[in-house]
Amino acid sequence: MYGSRYGIHRSLQPAGVLPQVAWKIDNTMEIYENEILIDVSVLNIDAASFTQIKKAADHSEEKIKEIMLEIVEERGKHHNPETGSGGMLIGTVAQIGAALKNKIDLREGDRIATLVSLSLTPLVIKKIKAVHLNRDQVEIDGSAVIFESGVYVKLPADMPETLALAVLDVAGAPAQTARLVKPGDTVAVIGGGGKSGLLCMYEARKRTGVTGTVVGIGSGDVSCRRMKETGWADHVLQLDATNAVAVMEAVAEVTSGRMADVTINCVNIPCTEMSAILATRDYGTVYFFSMATNFNAAALGAEGVGKDVNMMIGNGYMHRHAEIALNLLRESPVLRQLFEKLYT
Repeated sequence: MYGSRYGIHRSLQPAGVLPQVAWKIDNTMEIYENEILIDVSVLNIDAASFTQIKKAADHSEEKIKEIMLEIVEERGKHHNPETGSGGMLIGTVAQIGAALKNKIDLREGDRIATLVSLSLTPLVIKKIKAVHLNRDQVEIDGSAVIFESGVYVKLPADMPETLALAVLDVAGAPAQTARLVKPGDTVAVIGGGGKSGLLCMYEARKRTGVTGTVVGIGSGDVSCRRMKETGWADHVLQLDATNAVAVMEAVAEVTSGRMADVTINCVNIPCTEMSAILATRDYGTVYFFSMATNFNAAALGAEGVGKDVNMMIGNGYMHRHAEIALNLLRESPVLRQLFEKLYT
């Protein structure tokens, strides 16, 4: 049986919609001719989602397991109902549908990471074997299905799988940074000491060159120390990103009132939209990579303060984004060391 290229045949509630939009999808693991079955070993949960789950579970690993199992049992996918976000996975190709066998570059037994969200991926978790609180990763025994339209990458041989997964989970952020930032730009990275933030800081430093300025913003001592130690930021500001006025004033001070040409928001908590908007000059660009972003708040907030800025949704996909992101770790020993320390 041949299913929809986009997985619409899997949507149950409501039927006929794209699976990311659906509240519940069919997660039976008998695949259609144009699907791929994956034996899953690791889930990398979206940062906003995992932060919310950890808070709800009071950082109890057993409670985290319960919440995750409940989500998948109820929805057929790991689609956090509070944040609307998912994550991605690592697994082994178990079966390729007959219609795809001669059309794709995969073989059964290949190790891959999916580059589509868990919020649309049919998933079964048989057992949660380990929860890694500090790197947003969960080891499981489970299965998942990739649709014909699904994006994936074979895991590289030159780095540990958990390291590759950590990078690939946020690959869209540095790739879009490379597209947005020009030589001489002033770039502000809110959440610059986190996973996506560090990749964006490095890419911004490369792209702005010696005539540009990179401003890293973080709330914690560890995050700010991390940014300072890399040497990529001209200014590191320790600020609460939910305090929009404080962020605006601090960025104004270090840029002599010019503000940022490009602001990248990587924060994994809500209510930081206006900080990114007010940190940016008129006609500048705000890239909301964080899945904690409330786009209503961003649109109405910019209107309310009379800010004419270009606002980009954090599309996690871009052509060659996986290759771009993995190559950053190959280019920069500093970045690789940091990620190995944090995510392996």
